[in-house]
Amino acid sequence: MKKISVGLIGFGTVGSGVVKILQDNGELLRRRIGFAIELDRIADLDIDTERGVNVERSILTTDARAILEDPGIDVVVELIGGCEPARTFILSAISNGKQVVTANKALLADHGEEILGAAQRAGVSICFEASVAGGIPILKALREGLLANRFEKILAILNGTCNFILTAMNENPGTPFDQTLREAQLLGYAEADPSLDIDGIDTAHKLVLVLGLTHGLRPTTKDIYVEGLRSIDPFDVLMAREFSYKIKLLAVVIDHGDQVEARVHPAMLPETHPLANVDGVFNGIFLRGDMVGEQLFYGRGAGKEPTASAVVADIVEAGRHLMAGSPRRTAPLVHAELSAPSVSVMDMAQVKTNYYLRIQALDKPGVLSKIAGIMADYQISIHSVVQKRRESDGAVPVVFLTHLAREADIQKACRKIGELGVVQEMPIVFRIEDESLA
Repeated sequence: MKKISVGLIGFGTVGSGVVKILQDNGELLRRRIGFAIELDRIADLDIDTERGVNVERSILTTDARAILEDPGIDVVVELIGGCEPARTFILSAISNGKQVVTANKALLADHGEEILGAAQRAGVSICFEASVAGGIPILKALREGLLANRFEKILAILNGTCNFILTAMNENPGTPFDQTLREAQLLGYAEADPSLDIDGIDTAHKLVLVLGLTHGLRPTTKDIYVEGLRSIDPFDVLMAREFSYKIKLLAVVIDHGDQVEARVHPAMLPETHPLANVDGVFNGIFLRGDMVGEQLFYGRGAGKEPTASAVVADIVEAGRHLMAGSPRRTAPLVHAELSAPSVSVMDMAQVKTNYYLRIQALDKPGVLSKIAGIMADYQISIHSVVQKRRESDGAVPVVFLTHLAREADIQKACRKIGELGVVQEMPIVFRIEDESLA
């Protein structure tokens, strides 16, 4: 019988999900693809904890080398996460001529050049569909189904933890961010240390991989503007609703020809936008291609079964190439020799979009005119102004929505406004993704 042999490094949540799929749907897979997938070895530092799946004790090991150096293993699946020892394990697997499957977006975002280059030189595949948007096959869609398109715009919700928190704050007006985060942790939707999620870093890792497919760019997270959720205030969530917006943590890609906007931050979206109703722990990717127009991808972006489903799909892909006698598939990102070196990530200071500004100002004559004057000095055109009720200390929140403005001008104006004696704190700023405001 035709078969491929798989070694799994990492027997955690997703790893046990992969085992479950291979056990429950193994025969279904065999009939569909024409060969069997045999899980021959599992490596993990902890081989005693119950995982909810039954495996033979003889295939468990605490030594990853038992997989990496076994000539009988065809495909190595790395699911331990982090940089080391995952990087060392993957490079070892590549050097031993094995196909590699991984869900490690952080490693690929920061060390992708090294790893993908090693795979290309060794003539092996590296598959990483599960690294972005879990069970949503977005990377395959970008690399294959939508290959003929120029990607004019991408807006994406790529982190379920952040989306759960923002959904809960929108559905429970007035609930503080910290309280909502604690609820997310109690429900298992946020880690004990949620920094990677709520600071936008996880989303940035995924955006780096998307940019490699859509624009042939190989940035690191240091090249991308990243802002997280810690400054989210219930008042701004309520004001967003008043303006018929919802706040989402977005990965944004906008093509300007020789430059590409690439940024991660909370943004206000019109309630009518397809992504505005992607709620809870779900992910969504909205894109506009010059040939296909607008498309929306929606589904579970994390979790045991959805992520494991993507991992198994990658195992199948690697296996198909082995069965066909061509172990190296097409390049997982844009071919290096075909990518455009003249295209670069746009400096965030040069980005133009619409803005929401909340300014805590004293309720005195002439205050609004001073603020508006500063905004005019920096070529910021005001779309609308809302002044809310007086606070106990005599200050009132004044909210401005702007027409298109340059990021550098907004930041300079905010610093100047913050220096006014009638303003109590630096303005709060949110970017707005609403083409109707242009």
